[in-house]
Amino acid sequence: MARIRVGLLPTASFMVGTMPVPKYADAEKTQFATDRETGAKLKTITLFFMEEDRAEALKITVPETGLPNGLKPGMPVMPVELFATPWARIFNGQLADGIAYRADRLDLVGGPDSAAEDEAA
Repeated sequence: MARIRVGLLPTASFMVGTMPVPKYADAEKTQFATDRETGAKLKTITLFFMEEDRAEALKITVPETGLPNGLKPGMPVMPVELFATPWARIFNGQLADGIAYRADRLDLVGGPDSAAEDEAA
């Protein structure tokens, strides 16, 4: 499948909607999905994406190692290395399709960490 890098406008912002939950590799939810390269467990988090005059909820998969400590709903974050992968499958004779989102990590926005980084720059 083709991974497509997501280009964001400078005005784009994201806010945590729900806490991360484990992503499973099987329908029975017995095997955790893991990153193919690092082996890190994958989590799914819902983020509210706002850009200019639109907003939507996106479910984004992130390795557990890419989630900052202290994450809470309502916190501003920015996905790093965000990719979209279109998918489609036939399930019970019906076509299901969508876009899967994946980020390497989430960075906190406007917190003490980003302020320290701004001062160091």
